Amino acid sequence: MKPSAAPDAATAAALLTGLPPIVSPQTAVLVLGSFPGVRSLERQQYYAHPQNQFWKILQAVWPEVPLPSGVDSYAQRCRWLLDRGLGVWDVYASCEREGSLDSAIRAPVANDIAGLQLPKLAAIAHNGGESFKHARHTRTLGVPVYSLPSTSPANASWSFERKLAAWREVFVAHHLL
Repeated sequence: MKPSAAPDAATAAALLTGLPPIVSPQTAVLVLGSFPGVRSLERQQYYAHPQNQFWKILQAVWPEVPLPSGVDSYAQRCRWLLDRGLGVWDVYASCEREGSLDSAIRAPVANDIAGLQLPKLAAIAHNGGESFKHARHTRTLGVPVYSLPSTSPANASWSFERKLAAWREVFVAHHLL
């Protein structure tokens, strides 16, 4: 009997499952990332990497309403998002990947974004290029679809101010400011 070959450790990637959506019936703009990074999966929190600029950008968009902070503030941050008409999810429900880079995503399975049934949805904003690859699908929902610069620390070619201006423009267009 021939022994079975062990998977090549250099090419084997773990099957990962994403996070549930943060949405409510009041969600007007749905921000779609690609898939949570390692830190986000470990903590079961969207945009948990300290160098990701997602939360910093949102705080700069709404400076008059302090973003909850601290070790146990994630549930409050989610409520803070929802109170502003924002929802967050990812285009991929699961995938194989080593590390956090979008370029390492293999065998992705898409989330059922249309199945969210958001009655007040006015726009979809893709956070980064990998997410925006799904724009042809999200456009079938009949709302404007935007490509926003990724808030990931891997997107160092855009300054914080330039990212902020692009994000703010979408929120202004949909009366979230």
